[in-house]
Amino acid sequence: MSDSVEATKQGAVPPQAAHRMDAGDWGLLLSLSGLWGLSYLFQKIGLSELPVFSVVLARVGLAAIPLVVLLYAVGQRLPVAPRLWAGFMLIALLNNVLPFSLIVGGQQWITTGMTALLIGTTPMMSAVLSHLLGGERLTVGRVAGVLIGLAGLVVLVGPEVLGGFTLGLTGQLLTLGAALCYTLAAIYGRRFRDVPPLVLSTGQLVCASLIMLPLAAINDRFWTYPVSGGVWAALLALAVFGTSLGYILYFRLLARAGPTNLLLVTLLVPIGATVTGALFLDEAVTTAALAGMALIFLGLAVIDGRLFARLRRG
Repeated sequence: MSDSVEATKQGAVPPQAAHRMDAGDWGLLLSLSGLWGLSYLFQKIGLSELPVFSVVLARVGLAAIPLVVLLYAVGQRLPVAPRLWAGFMLIALLNNVLPFSLIVGGQQWITTGMTALLIGTTPMMSAVLSHLLGGERLTVGRVAGVLIGLAGLVVLVGPEVLGGFTLGLTGQLLTLGAALCYTLAAIYGRRFRDVPPLVLSTGQLVCASLIMLPLAAINDRFWTYPVSGGVWAALLALAVFGTSLGYILYFRLLARAGPTNLLLVTLLVPIGATVTGALFLDEAVTTAALAGMALIFLGLAVIDGRLFARLRRG
């Protein structure tokens, strides 16, 4: 999800029923959504002095180190089975290397808020692909949610399409490609149900780092770029807070509140990303963006179903 709710959809943790969240759960949820919302800001800052692959390498490489330390500190170990590492490599491609590269590439031409909102369409893609591939069936409510979300997507992307093939449209398509990667990762990742979540997260970030290192070295020659202290601070914050700490909070909230409640992150991250982009990068918030955001939020709420169930009970 950054990375939004990928591990839950991968099935790394058995499904749990949603329950009422207490103040501590809400604190974790708001903290997690804030960290993931800020990730788009930190990536944009990194892009000011580094090319795409180098920013992605910094994110996964600097994030893998503290997770490896944490993994061994809590008494867990990385596996040794070659077949499991082959699976880690594939999930790293689908869940880190490809989507992170597409997101950062798209951020060259679109705002942080737009990026987060387009990534927020991942649950809609997951609902459709899961139905087509024989997973969870689409209900009438889910179909309605997907259609409402697609209407929001048309409002968001439509102006760029009408203007022809522009850099803005390129950025939007790259970001939607990242959302599709997250969806495919969710489907493939179901086979990791028996792998502890911290082991899975650490393993895939280690593999992502091994993949990105030669890419950034050959394509970018990343060591030739002078990087200012401010950009280094943003990259460290992106890795340590947006990725490593984000995963820790994620799994803590997952254990306390269950995977269904984690879908609320999808609604909150675009808000934080839009606000931080406007405050720190002077990014404009257009009427079309607000309208598209409202429709996508409504679609996600319909797919989730809890809000309307409470309204019916009321």
